[in-house]
Order: sequence, then C-alpha cells, then structure tokens
Amino acid sequence: MSFSRASGILLHPTSLPSQFGIGDLGESAYKFVDFLEASGQKLWQILPLGPTGYEYSPYTMNFSAFAGNHLLISLEKLVKQGLLQAEELAPFPPEDNPQRVNFGRVITYKTRILKLSNQRWQKSLKGLGKLAFEEFCQEQSFWLDDYVLFMTMLELHNGDSWNNWDKKLACRQSNDLKLVAEKYQETIAYHKFLQFIFFQQWSQLREYANSKNIKIVGDISIYVCHNSADVWANPEIFQLNRQTLNPAYIAGVPPDYFSATGQLWGNPVYDWEKLKESNFAWWIERFNSTLKYVDIIRVDHFRGFEAYWRVPAGEKTAINGEWVSAPGFEFFETLSNLLGKLPVMVEDLGIITPEVERLRDHFDFPSMRVLQIAFSSNADNLHLPHNYTHNSVVYTGTHDNETTLGWWQEFSSLESKEHAANYLGYDSPEKIESISWEFIRLALSSVADLAIIPLQDVLNLDNQGRINDPSTNKGNWRWRYTSSSLLTPQLSQKLLKMTKLYDR
Repeated sequence: MSFSRASGILLHPTSLPSQFGIGDLGESAYKFVDFLEASGQKLWQILPLGPTGYEYSPYTMNFSAFAGNHLLISLEKLVKQGLLQAEELAPFPPEDNPQRVNFGRVITYKTRILKLSNQRWQKSLKGLGKLAFEEFCQEQSFWLDDYVLFMTMLELHNGDSWNNWDKKLACRQSNDLKLVAEKYQETIAYHKFLQFIFFQQWSQLREYANSKNIKIVGDISIYVCHNSADVWANPEIFQLNRQTLNPAYIAGVPPDYFSATGQLWGNPVYDWEKLKESNFAWWIERFNSTLKYVDIIRVDHFRGFEAYWRVPAGEKTAINGEWVSAPGFEFFETLSNLLGKLPVMVEDLGIITPEVERLRDHFDFPSMRVLQIAFSSNADNLHLPHNYTHNSVVYTGTHDNETTLGWWQEFSSLESKEHAANYLGYDSPEKIESISWEFIRLALSSVADLAIIPLQDVLNLDNQGRINDPSTNKGNWRWRYTSSSLLTPQLSQKLLKMTKLYDR
C-alpha cells in the first residue's frame, strides 16, 4: 500500500535511558514520544521486541516470534500498579559504561524484582484484573501456551537447546508435557504474567503514541531462532534433520555490501511446501498478531519470500549456499485476502532480482533506500535520491549500518567521499560541517514518501553509537543514550523546521 508523506525515527526501546541498566516502557519512552511529536515526526520504528538469548539479537536469537521481551517491562510502572514498593527498587549496580547495556547485570537485577511483583500479582488476581488476564491468555493461546511451557523447560535444562532435552519432551509427547505443566504451574504462571504485563505496558505506550499522531513501525524478522518455542512447537514447518532435530540448512545471504563471505545467520529455514499445506497458517497468525501491536510492519529480508539462501549446516561461511524458490506470490495473496490491504514496507537490500521486484511491486510495497550505500558506484545507483520513486522509504542508515558520522570518519575511498560532498553541493568534504544533518536533509527532501532516521544520526554520534554490526555476532545490541535531557528543545526545533520545510 502507499503511505502519506511522513518521517520518523528509528530506535530500539532497549536504547532508551533508564536507571535500571536497559531501556524500558516507562517514563523515558513517553518522553521520547513527546520528542517525536515536538519534532513533527509521525513514525517510530522500534525493530523486533521479542525475548532474546545468546548475544541478545532480536533478529536471530529470539525465543519467540510472538512474545515480548520482559526486560523491557518498566519497574516504575509496576510500583504505580501496586505490584512493587518503591523501596524495593534497589539502586542498579554501578555501570562501567552507561551507554552500553550489560545484559548479565540487567537479567540478574530485573529477574529478582519481576518475580517479586509476580508473587504479589498472583495473590491479588481477582475481579477485573483477573478477567483481563484470562482474556489475554485466551486471545494469545495460539502461541502463549507453547511459549510459557518452552520457557519453563528451557530453565529446567539450563538453557540447553530443546532438541537436547529428553526425547519425549523434545518431540512433544502430550502425556509428558502434561506432567511438566502440572509440576511447574508456578513457573508457567510467572511467564504468563510477564507476557501479560509486557503487552499491557506496550499497548499503553502505543496508545499514547497514536494519540500524538505517531504510528509504530514494527519489524517482522523473516527467520526465528532454532532454540525457540516456534521451532520446538512447529518442527514440521522447518527444514530440520529428523534424527537430531538440528537445522539441516541454515539461513544467510551470499557475499554482499556488508560482508565479503556473506552472512551466516544460523537460523533454520522454512519448509515452504509444508507451510502451503496449512494455507500458511503459522505465518498468517504471525502477521495478524503483529498488527495488533504495531501500525505498520517492516518485513525484514523480503527477498527471502521469493527465493532464500540456504547453507548446509556445518559450513563456516555463507559462501557455499544456494538459492531456493519460495512461494511469495501465493503467500502474500493469501495474506491480503485474509487481512485486507497490508500496511507493509519491505527491506529489499542485497541481491535483488527482477523476480523480487515483481513480487514487491505487485503488492505495492514501498522499497527501501539507504544513503550510506549510495556513493560507492555510478549515477544510476538506486540509493541516490534522484533515482527514488515516491513509493519508497529512505534511511540515512539502518540498524545494520555504522552511524552516519562513523561511516564518514571511516570512509576509505576519497573519491567516493568527494562524490558524496559534490552531491550535497560542496566543493570538498572538508567544507561539510555535519554529515549527519546533511544526510537528514537529503533524506527529508527526497521524493520518497517515507524517511526514517536513526536517533544516533539526529544526535550526531560516531560509531560508539552503533547498535549492530551484521558481520559479527558478539557485542551488538548494547547501545543506549544516557538521558532524556539529550533530546533538547533546540534539537526538536531543528528537526521540526526541516520536517516542515520538506512537507513531512
């Protein structure tokens, strides 16, 4: 579908400031929404919000494609709800670097407090609160029942992958699962509580944003983690080794702009033939569930719906993979017939073929453009603004890129740097005062219907503000800004003036 001309900011909620080591859905999130409104922005792109495991990537290390990350629960809102006492919020341990999330400390600290609030919740569960909780559990039963049982057993097995559990549990023998559910009722209830509170707080925040005329852009990452409730509960829709239940093939992309050896993500790939037999039921439910909590969906790695790169399990790089066709037309046709006109934008970076373009254009999905990859080739580069179409989304950079200032500082090609400067109207790179804001202006002034700017670029940060490097697994998804005071009235007015100037 086409979108009205607008702009917004990209920020994962873990990057919000808070006194508890990680961003959450509390006061700083509301102040960020206020900043968006004051700046004239109409979009907040949040990226995936699922619970994460090893190295905390919401794209590749998620325990569920449906659940929310309980580490984002605001403890201060639990105090207001009467589920905690203010004095029970002990000071968070001193941080070595306040701009980096220390997940180990956060998990230890918040788990203790969340369990305490759960105990109070269970004792007070009655009346309207009980009714709302029961309605939530019923509405989300498609995924919630499997997820809470999976998380319970994951804890019992110290995080070990589900295919290494007792065979009866790994293969979901109903009698054995029933015994676990009966024995560990309290743990299961705790995980249901976490999901109920997360989505309650998220729904309140989204409602607040919508009241300010700000829409939420949420990601659907095409793949899920092997060690997840999704794969454990639905092994038949993934290409697994039927003896070991490990992935037979893993997802990734061949060598591209981001990596000379490609990207090896480690996720299992889908068995699309099996999905077709159910009329894509799991995927339909995933889109339907996501649209209950966001206004616009950004489909990550869209080209994987036309053909996907699969690599035999055990390979060290993504080079020795192959393209395999996927039923993209049939899937999105089924999806649109059930859900109507889809508020979808797509990530169509990388190796994009005419077949992928036909799939995208057939459903009128906006294409994606990134300024940081516009100046490495000729004038026909699709990422240069003079080549944009209206039905596109332009980014200065994405969560996978360096910050714009960091990219400029690390630019290895003087010729490309001079090309960028000339394109921006300067005789030489040295005359550019702020490359971040030059790129923001370029994005906002373009004909692309949508423009989205990472907050790091609005703050003009170097690569210390980078949140993800897709060529590495370790150390990503840690960055956060330290105080809401950084979002000054002067900054919002600067962005508002430019936003109005270019009719965003």
